Formats: sequence, structure tokens, C-alpha cells
Amino acid sequence: MATNGAATNSCSSSVSSNSGQTTTEQQPGQGMNSIVQVFPPIVELNVGGVFYTTALTTLQREPDSLLGQMFSGKTKTPVLRDSKGKFFVDRDGVLFRYILDFLRNQKLVLPENFSERERLKKEADFFQLQDMIDSLSLPKSLSPVDPAYSVRTSAGTITVSYRGTFAFGRDGLADVKFRKLSRILVCGRVTLCREVFGETLNESRDPDRGATDRYTARFFLKHTFLEQAFDMLVLAGYKCCGSCGNSTAGGIMVDKKPGMDNEEDRWNHYNEFVWVRE
Repeated sequence: MATNGAATNSCSSSVSSNSGQTTTEQQPGQGMNSIVQVFPPIVELNVGGVFYTTALTTLQREPDSLLGQMFSGKTKTPVLRDSKGKFFVDRDGVLFRYILDFLRNQKLVLPENFSERERLKKEADFFQLQDMIDSLSLPKSLSPVDPAYSVRTSAGTITVSYRGTFAFGRDGLADVKFRKLSRILVCGRVTLCREVFGETLNESRDPDRGATDRYTARFFLKHTFLEQAFDMLVLAGYKCCGSCGNSTAGGIMVDKKPGMDNEEDRWNHYNEFVWVRE
């Protein structure tokens, strides 16, 4: 009769695990402190106050990682739960999205101008994801941007230029005011331009945008922040080797009406910067 009772308890434990509850069982030949923790196929996580939902197989994808060990079903101590029953991990909840993406895709993909590589590296080290640590340890200029492009670290030249307008103030030439930057133009090898500027690159004016191993002078950026463009070039290993600029007077020189300033319509400037990666 005792044996039947044990079988009944085992069956009850199995039903509990299917409902998503954590169960513990003593295994034959193991001590009383050894437990088996059973997890549902869809796991709800609370990582530092940020909620995630993912598949159990995703968390188990790297068996030697900390997450793989935590959600393998066998641990010395059970994974904690919060007040709502979500599994709790006391780490940076915002950066955990990149940990989860790495487990899902098996590669590191970071947003443009990502500025928390060192913090993310510490998170990867905590979760014992060695492949992710190796990717984060690469120089920024060598970090993969898109596997579709084979040219990443080759030498090359990219020219960035922009047009803008300016106007004179009340003191004439002594009071020149910058008015507007209309567009940032990009010239160079297509693969290099795509590597550096990624999704910020607008190719709509390039009729041959299907090919990759070619040069173009028709690209421009989707934004007008010159500093952002320069930062992206620096992060990709480029150095500014030269620049030039000029200004012209255009439009019809007409008398201004009282209270109106049409200097902006008559004066514009063009600047060009040459960036080189050796």
C-alpha cells in the first residue's frame, strides 16, 4: 500500500508541472538538498522589474550558461518567483533584451550608436555566455553589422557633404547666422556606406541599388545630424583626412520689405569631408 501511495504522489507532481507550477522531487541516490524544478514551456520572467515572455527552449539553448543551468530543471536552489508568480532574476532588465535576442538568434545584433557595450559585456559575463562575450570584445570597427555584406574591415574612403543656408545679421559679415542644413550626402563604395550608416542610409535616389560591389554618389542620410554621421564613421574606424567648403550668393536681389529678412534665400554654403579607413 505504501508503494501505491508513492505512485500517487508522483502522478500528482506530474500534473502540477503541466500546469506551470514549480515542483520538487528527490532523485534516487541524491541527497535531500538536491531538487528537480519543472518549468512550463512558456516562461514569464521578471528581470530587474522588466517583464519578458519567452520559450523555455530559448533559455535552455546554451546548456553551459547560467540561464541554461537555472532553467534546466535541476538546481541546488530553486529559481525565485515574484508576487505574481513570474520567475525573478535580479539583473539589469533593460539590457536583458540583448541577452534574450542573442539566445534566440545565436548572434549579436546591437542598435546603431549603442553606448553600453561594457555594461552589456558584464551582463553576458554574469550569464556565462562566452560567444557573446567574444563578440562584445571585438573592436567596434570590427563588430559585424550585417552578415549579408562580406566587406567589413577593408580599407576605403567615404565622402560626406552637406548643403545649408545662412544669413547675415544686423552687423553684416560680423554677424553671420547659420540657418538650415538641408541634406547630408554620402559618396563611396556601397558596401562600406551600408556598413557604416546602416538603416540611416537612404538609397531611394540610387537607380542601381540592387548591386553591392560598386560606387555611388547618390546616397544621403535620413537625418540631418552631422555629428551623428561623424560619430558613426569614427566608430567604424574612419579618420577625417580633409575637408573643404564654399559659399555662394543666389536668387534675385530684391529690396526687402520692412520687417522681412530674405538673406536666407540668397546665401548658401557647401561643405565636404573626406573620411579614410586604412
